[in-house]
Amino acid sequence: MSIYRPKFIDEWRDIKKEGGYKLLMKKRGKQVIIAFFLFYLIRDSILYIIIPYFGYTTLKGCF
Repeated sequence: MSIYRPKFIDEWRDIKKEGGYKLLMKKRGKQVIIAFFLFYLIRDSILYIIIPYFGYTTLKGCF
């Protein structure tokens, strides 16, 4: 077990190894979908909103 990985991820991985994605979705369906959605929401906001904003504000002063 890694100290950087939350315990629920290990639990989900064990369920997936036991019965595949079907069993994982049957046991923890809503939680997996919400976690997947939040991960990509946060990742995409950093990539497509925050980084370009800081780049724009920094380069704006050069011109």
